[in-house]
Amino acid sequence: QVQLVESGGGLVQAGGSLRLSCAASTRTFSSYAMAWFRQAPGKEREFVAAVSWSGGSTYYTDSVKGRFTISRDNAKNTVYLQMKSLKPEDTAVYYCAAASYYSGSYYSESMYSYWGQGTQVTVSS
Repeated sequence: QVQLVESGGGLVQAGGSLRLSCAASTRTFSSYAMAWFRQAPGKEREFVAAVSWSGGSTYYTDSVKGRFTISRDNAKNTVYLQMKSLKPEDTAVYYCAAASYYSGSYYSESMYSYWGQGTQVTVSS
């Protein structure tokens, strides 16, 4: 079992930046692939970004490429999502997720067994 706690959300103006953090309560953080998903009001949850076990590979949805960066610090049991050039359409609850093994697609919710409680990101125009 691993518990995930997100932080860093808030209200920011369009064009601004935020950095989300997700702390994992596990001694084997490097055994988990990590991802960020988001859910906007009235919409389904969608994939945002993922990072492989070692951090050597990263994956992004097209709408955030070039603006968001996912990274991990295995020594701190933490995954980050650096968000720049934020747009109002980035407004959502952002969730951290962890997967203990690869099951076909980093982009799919079904790969991830553990989820955080979410942190709200609101981008004003």
